[in-house]
Amino acid sequence: MPTVLRSGPYRVFFYTGDRHKPPHVHVERDTSKAKFWLEPISLQSSAGFSRAELNTIYRLIEQHQPLLLQHWHDYFDS
Repeated sequence: MPTVLRSGPYRVFFYTGDRHKPPHVHVERDTSKAKFWLEPISLQSSAGFSRAELNTIYRLIEQHQPLLLQHWHDYFDS
């Protein structure tokens, strides 16, 4: 599970088995989890995060989308 970004309490990562899925990231904080597609950015699923916190995470992903996509392609296209 490569971690591609840490910001505040959030760990952003993907699973090595996600190769054949569209680019996306998983986000964890404590026991809360979410999954966001990267193109276009959209929430796929979540558990434990409030709506306000999901909005914060969305903005974080939006801010770092080019970096997250680069990590995805560097890892899976090699």
